[in-house]
Amino acid sequence: MLSAPATILSAAVTILAVLVMVYIFVLVGRVRGRHGIHAPAMSGHPEVERALRVQGNTLEQVVIFLPLLWVATLYFHVVGWLPAALGLVWCIGRLVYATGYMAAAEKRELGFMITALASVGLLVLSIWGVIASWLVVTAV
Repeated sequence: MLSAPATILSAAVTILAVLVMVYIFVLVGRVRGRHGIHAPAMSGHPEVERALRVQGNTLEQVVIFLPLLWVATLYFHVVGWLPAALGLVWCIGRLVYATGYMAAAEKRELGFMITALASVGLLVLSIWGVIASWLVVTAV
């Protein structure tokens, strides 16, 4: 059973990430309804196209984020809460990205950078943790 504080924090961040994605899915539905753009149409109004790009990019990013969050959580033990903290930063970055992109496409960069930095941080922690764990296991 995974009940260490670091694991619980990362589980909470995972739930938060899902809630961020649900928020974005609802955003797409509302914007589609507001402009009368019904499925399967993917274009027709710039706001709908921006919302769909926010959704698509978030789905693309979550495929990178979730594995890195959990590999870092399970193997990086130097500062146990750090993977969850970076996961929280990722979630904030996604909201900043969505807000900026919905205002204007050129305002998405700050949120994207926050998200990317959190993902790179999780990648570094994941690599560090796996290597450190490997060294401990093979030293025996």
